Amino acid sequence: MAIDDHVYKIIHLAGSSKISVEDAIRTAVSRAAETLDHLRWFEVIETRGHVENGHVAHWQVVIRLGFTLTPPPP
Repeated sequence: MAIDDHVYKIIHLAGSSKISVEDAIRTAVSRAAETLDHLRWFEVIETRGHVENGHVAHWQVVIRLGFTLTPPPP
């Protein structure tokens, strides 16, 4: 079996959630999946939050998302 070489396009996205960091990641990946094909991996680059009245009110993550490019026709 031959192993294909892959070329990845890498983009940065910011996702947010009132629930958790994990939910913010899922929000960003799910939204990207609506318009991009061949998603393969993500990496969390930044994590931050918003505090209101002494409590965490919002989470935000910045992720790097990689997807394979569609190969050109033969």
